[in-house]
Amino acid sequence: MTTPIILDCDPGHDDAVAILLAVGNPEIELLGVTTVGGNQSLEKVTYNARAVLEKAHATDIPVYAGCDRPIVRTQEVAASIHGETGLDGVELPVPSRPLESTHAVNYIIDTIMSHEPGTITLVPTGPLTNIAMAARLEPRIVERVKEIVLMGGGVHEGNWSAVAEFNIKVDPEAAHIVFNEPWKLTMVGLDVTHKALCTPQVQQRIESLDTDLAHFVSGLMDFFRKTYQDNQDFIDPPVHDPCTVAYLIDRSVIETRRCPLDVEIHGETTLGMTVADLRGPEPSEEECHTQVGLGLHVERFWDLVTDAIKRIG
Repeated sequence: MTTPIILDCDPGHDDAVAILLAVGNPEIELLGVTTVGGNQSLEKVTYNARAVLEKAHATDIPVYAGCDRPIVRTQEVAASIHGETGLDGVELPVPSRPLESTHAVNYIIDTIMSHEPGTITLVPTGPLTNIAMAARLEPRIVERVKEIVLMGGGVHEGNWSAVAEFNIKVDPEAAHIVFNEPWKLTMVGLDVTHKALCTPQVQQRIESLDTDLAHFVSGLMDFFRKTYQDNQDFIDPPVHDPCTVAYLIDRSVIETRRCPLDVEIHGETTLGMTVADLRGPEPSEEECHTQVGLGLHVERFWDLVTDAIKRIG
């Protein structure tokens, strides 16, 4: 049985790897890619999503552009990490498949409502604007979604502020909506993804596949490494977003803990902080619909990524 997903993203170097993992693993059925303004402008990240699918010979997968700005706040982008195009460091192919005309939010709603309840998984790896808007526009999707596995936040770590992660910080109101709807939700945050480091050994393993796609990924990682060294004080870049897809392929890749989870939307120094209540014994799934990732099986994660790149060829 495959897992049908909608990947809602803002490519982004690590989003690109998430797309490749979803395309290249036979246990994932990538129904469509939706885009949201985040790492770069909506126009740029939408082009990037289409270009990555072109590179992966996956032009059968449609791309839908979504919200170009946060619900309330002025847009922030992560050009310091992802460059002016959002995927600096490589030459992108020209997409051959046209962009779909349907808005991403409408596509998300239509897809969930047209499938049996409990079959569609949403995998957001950018700001949560599209997902929040979909839940508000059509509340019935909340009880029909199988689960949400998102990249964002952190229990003990931040990167866009001392306590907040980028995807949550740039649209905290959207995140607040998504976290507080009663659907099953797993937060794969910085406590997990900061362990998903593309070390020189990992990159050499990918390069040794000696395919055009492998060299493309290596080029992405070269640029990503430099910007993380310059702006985030990392020696090797953390490849955040594919951790979500890896978890759907193999649940043992990420150690999780069930706990109440919320997003700070009123604080000044704490805006966008994801607050995980880890007090007391772990609640049951019936008592608590949210869980957080706390650890990563690093070798198994990179096995999945490398295998997907190899399968795409």
